[in-house]
Amino acid sequence: MELSFSAEELTFRDEIRAFIRDNLPREVQQRMIEGREIAKQDIVDWQAKLNTKGWATPHWPKEWGGQDWSPVQEFILIDELQSAPAPQPLPFNVSMVGPVIATFGNDAQKRKFLPGTANLDIWWCQGFSEPGAGSDLAGLKTTARREGDHYIINGQKTWTTLAQYADWIFVLARTDLQAAKKQQGISFILVDMKTPGITVRPIQLIDGGHEVNEVWFDEVKVPVENLVGEENKGWDYAKFLLGNERTSIARVGVSKQRLRRVRELAAKERAGDGTLLQAPWFREKLAAVEVEVKALEITQLRVLAEARKSGRHGAPDPKSSVLKIKGSEIQQATTELLMDVVGPLAMPYQRSTDAEDEGNNTPIGPDDAAYAAPTYFNWRKISIYGGSNEIQRNIIAKAILGF
Repeated sequence: MELSFSAEELTFRDEIRAFIRDNLPREVQQRMIEGREIAKQDIVDWQAKLNTKGWATPHWPKEWGGQDWSPVQEFILIDELQSAPAPQPLPFNVSMVGPVIATFGNDAQKRKFLPGTANLDIWWCQGFSEPGAGSDLAGLKTTARREGDHYIINGQKTWTTLAQYADWIFVLARTDLQAAKKQQGISFILVDMKTPGITVRPIQLIDGGHEVNEVWFDEVKVPVENLVGEENKGWDYAKFLLGNERTSIARVGVSKQRLRRVRELAAKERAGDGTLLQAPWFREKLAAVEVEVKALEITQLRVLAEARKSGRHGAPDPKSSVLKIKGSEIQQATTELLMDVVGPLAMPYQRSTDAEDEGNNTPIGPDDAAYAAPTYFNWRKISIYGGSNEIQRNIIAKAILGF
């Protein structure tokens, strides 16, 4: 496998870097570097800029805004956005529901949803997990009963990320209560969040932020035309979607940017007669994570290359589970390194739930220290969402190792 970029790929990378430099507001980038919240409108504005450039959905079919790129070009774009750092296109739109609609939706659904999904004129959220059906997603209990030209949805979803911003939600609901297997009888339905009977309740996380929500459905009436694909085939579409999600969770660029930040801060932190970056124990710990990041980067390139060969259709590559496991573990390791650097200076700070508010306690150390603890605690979730790492190991054992 060729591990260096070609001259054309380096030129492409330079183009992306120049675009980010010239178009991304500096205050947005700085907030991301420090681990602070960014406003909804900043995300919307940035995705619109990327979409105008043709870079919001390069992996989609060309007729719906995709680009005829190589896997390496796709990787370079994602890596540069994460490394800058810059907001990535909203994953619920571009990596989850968009590819599902483009692949399994009918022509009317594609025309109605895909342009606005790419430009973030429509903000989507994901209605999958339930209180008793998270990692065991097939055990979901939300129902959708058919009444004439409508489905009536009842049930509850939880951990619904950014549902407070969403215009639409894509929902897995049980349409056949008598199915022989629990994976059967589930359908994939698109629901307008303004539909009567939907209630969104915030969940406050340990870092003080409002990122996730409960979403309740009480006799929610949805047109049958919002069913994606065939009735009772939603589990197949969910597996397709989750393959994309688990690949994106690797976030190699995020980890590389975080390690650069760790190095920068450790070089300023005094330890003994030198800096923390010069301390043998810290250098060893940092180097071990950097090696893991490089190995993950190469693995992600392999998965992308094989996805392109297969045409991205059908069952997702089970190796995306490898990316999910290692990517989440490495991201958590980078937050641990940052906590090693800032130590107790991170403790007094309590973040506000308002992206425009700096918080209700003044940090006693530098701003970098203030946001280290909230990020550390928040990122404990990464090994759970998108399918817990324990479930991913089961997938690898069955689909790759043949156990």
